[in-house]
Amino acid sequence: MEKLTQQEEEAMQVIWQLNGGFIKDFLEKLPDPQPPYTTLASTVKNLEKKGYLVSEKLGNTYRYTPLIKAEDYKKRFMKGFVGDYFKDSYKELVAFFAKEQQISAEELKEIIDMIENKKSE
Repeated sequence: MEKLTQQEEEAMQVIWQLNGGFIKDFLEKLPDPQPPYTTLASTVKNLEKKGYLVSEKLGNTYRYTPLIKAEDYKKRFMKGFVGDYFKDSYKELVAFFAKEQQISAEELKEIIDMIENKKSE
């Protein structure tokens, strides 16, 4: 799975949210300032080339459908992110946020509960 640019990722977020559609649909959902239609069309074509989307010709236009689930992309992205910035250690990731005071003791307790509940499944 090829990494996405920020522009491609923003487009994919909308495409996943809509579960596919037409470029005009995606354009309406993108936050301001919205890119020009032709820029978004080019981005969508790149996403298709990278294997994230499939297109279906309907009349004079194309309908795009995601081939990759948002959850699968998120897992792959997070794994790469943790590997690149935290030496493949989720402990380092959590420690970073704790040191930066971006995570509270209560949130850490919730994370521990989630881990313990997952182990007992």
